[in-house]
Amino acid sequence: MKSSLRRIAALLAFSVLSVTAAGSHAADTGSTEKNGNTNNSDALSCNNAGTQAQMEQCAAQALNQADTELNQTYVDYRNRLDQRQQDQIRDVQLAWIKYRDLSCKYASNDVGGSAHALALQTCLTEKTQERTREIKALAACPEGDLTCPR
Repeated sequence: MKSSLRRIAALLAFSVLSVTAAGSHAADTGSTEKNGNTNNSDALSCNNAGTQAQMEQCAAQALNQADTELNQTYVDYRNRLDQRQQDQIRDVQLAWIKYRDLSCKYASNDVGGSAHALALQTCLTEKTQERTREIKALAACPEGDLTCPR
């Protein structure tokens, strides 16, 4: 049991670290001078990303933000559960991570060249945001609703 918990924690940590590493090169989008002009030498506006490298930086940043929100939502929800349910949601989450990664790898497989990384990151971000919404819906499930795990 403890070894499986360590393995789960390591896998979740690896997932966070890999996304964080991808996002570590993402540019800061919030640098604005006092006059309201964006300092283009220090910041990348993802609304105006024009080069492949800029788009990939923005995609990495979006994935990092989505993953951070998912991890916090997951931890908050999991902490409300009893031990049996915590074990179950952990197993579900690990299976979901495998599903997300394989599904996005498959979906972006036909996208070749320089667009492949962007397509993969976009898919990962969308699925991660979708999973966050799913966990939030579980957390908001009304008491007495027999269709909701508690």
